[in-house]
Amino acid sequence: MRSAERSSARTLRAALRAATLRLEKARVSFGHGTLNARDEAAWLVLHALGLPLDQLAPHLGRALNSAEVSRIAALVDERIRTRKPAAYLTHEAWLGEHSFYVDERVIVPRSYIAELLPDELAPWLVQPVERALDLGTGSGCLAILLALAFPHARIDGVDVSGEALEVARRNVAAYRLERRVKLVRSDLYGALVRRRYDLIVSNPPYVRDAVMRDLPAEYRREPALALAGGRDGLDLVRTIVAHAPVHLNDGGLLVVEVGHNRERVERAYPHLPFVWPETSGGNDCVLAITREALLLAPRPARTRRATRAAASPQRPAARSPGRASGAVAARRRRSARASDGSR
Repeated sequence: MRSAERSSARTLRAALRAATLRLEKARVSFGHGTLNARDEAAWLVLHALGLPLDQLAPHLGRALNSAEVSRIAALVDERIRTRKPAAYLTHEAWLGEHSFYVDERVIVPRSYIAELLPDELAPWLVQPVERALDLGTGSGCLAILLALAFPHARIDGVDVSGEALEVARRNVAAYRLERRVKLVRSDLYGALVRRRYDLIVSNPPYVRDAVMRDLPAEYRREPALALAGGRDGLDLVRTIVAHAPVHLNDGGLLVVEVGHNRERVERAYPHLPFVWPETSGGNDCVLAITREALLLAPRPARTRRATRAAASPQRPAARSPGRASGAVAARRRRSARASDGSR
């Protein structure tokens, strides 16, 4: 922020306006908790001032001293210069009303599955959940949300990345769930021999190779292992679906986030009766299917090429949550809800 801008940014409202204009001019990309420059600026300004993210409107007229203006300017400067998502700069990300510590060892949490958990995945989940699995837990956010949604269940959070699990442990401890949430280093189901669950959820990497090459700089700041889903984005999805029956109890449910890839999934599995729950992103983002449906669906004839593809070893997720999830991103930060009179 130039000195003239700093001298004029003497109220929170003015600082917010100046930060918004700077982000717009710098053409930064969004999608890691906000969808536009104004909400991103609100997040950075409130964080720099140590204010809650849902308390923008009451403080818009607040006078700022020189030190506060400088802190805001420095944080906005860093956002523009480094192209790091705001969540990495503030070390905080939100799923609904729940906050999580994040850094560059994990993907920034964003998941449509989180929207379905407050209703305990009704009506698709028809039996009590005693054990649940989050495949590709990353920061641990979905494992924690599972524990909160099913207070009598024990949860396994699995990730291939030891660094991601360090972040997950911090979040599990923050929610005081160490007794119920167990973190396991595993290549998907690899270390889960003989473990069975009533519910398996996963938000695996599903970004296609062609899209990976053109990602904005902010997304390239995230672990590539947590984003890349192979040529058609379904490499991890195939492995998760193929081995789910072995790890589901009778009546158990598999829930997988696939981005907006419903058409690709249905082409790959024309015989499987997936259910597609409605989320804020539409009805093409999350699939659900029971163990019985996976086992009883008629199997089409498979070509030699398809057989080889299904048998190929797949790379695991360092962080499963969603990659784009635009509509949900706005809900992750309560600052995006604050507002009137700031323009």
